[in-house]
Amino acid sequence: MEEGEADLDLGAVRAFVAVTEERYFSEAATRLGISQQAVSKRIAKLESDLGLRLFSRTRNGAEPTEDGRAFLPHARALIGIADQTREVLRGRRRALRVDVLDTRLPATDLLRTFHRANGEVGVEIVTSNGLRSARVALERGSVDAAFCRVSGPLEELASVPAVLEPIHLLVSRGHPFAGRTSVRTSELAGTVVWMPGNVPGSEWEELYRLLGAAFGFRIDASGPDFGWEHFVADVGAGRGVSLVGGLIRLPWHPDTVQVPLVEPAPVYPASLLFHRRNRHPVLEALVRFVTGNRPAFDPARQWLPEPDRAAFS
Repeated sequence: MEEGEADLDLGAVRAFVAVTEERYFSEAATRLGISQQAVSKRIAKLESDLGLRLFSRTRNGAEPTEDGRAFLPHARALIGIADQTREVLRGRRRALRVDVLDTRLPATDLLRTFHRANGEVGVEIVTSNGLRSARVALERGSVDAAFCRVSGPLEELASVPAVLEPIHLLVSRGHPFAGRTSVRTSELAGTVVWMPGNVPGSEWEELYRLLGAAFGFRIDASGPDFGWEHFVADVGAGRGVSLVGGLIRLPWHPDTVQVPLVEPAPVYPASLLFHRRNRHPVLEALVRFVTGNRPAFDPARQWLPEPDRAAFS
């Protein structure tokens, strides 16, 4: 740059793009949250700094001149770089926000191990209702990553297989299966399995519905769902048999027993889901960690629904 040339004012460049896209100075002012007079001053300064006329006024609003049209792609690139830089720096200051369905699930334990192995980097856990809300939160940037079972197309999202949790049978101590060390999954044929937390349309409801169809048992999702403590107590009181993750930290109850299912052992898959354009510095480390601890599906011993097998094989 020659001596005496002024640096471009990013606020003026942003005003130029806003006027170009909105066509009216008043609309650009509303978009930028400043006065129309301030927009006019910024445009005048930018034209002075560049030594070019950028707009001509018409009955249909402000129309970019030939020089204005030539400058527009460069102006958008400048703003894009500035916004990306700000987002990266902001990401360095805040904790990585990770969505989990429930803090009792094994994904939370995986996060704790990652946190300790990486100098206790900043991690903030939020809970939601699974893939349905996590997908939107990831697209909006309100969370950086989510652990959930992936179902359906991902579009701008990416996933890394993270957990294969064995599914156990939960019964009361008086149930015939309570004294067994394991139960073959085929032995559930004809049984009604009570799962009040199986929300219609959720990714876990789909998995257990597919599991029931594969082995001939029916899911009863009647509720209401009053939470883990009440659920475990009701099973212990003989309300019904249920299925739970074998790694979940269930509340202890003296009248309930968990029995592993085998031959094959059904497993619940969870993946780390994230947006491809997210540049949070801790996210890359979390993806590497999960990838390095990726579980492997064993089709000779385990059961997964067909849609989940490719990702975990």
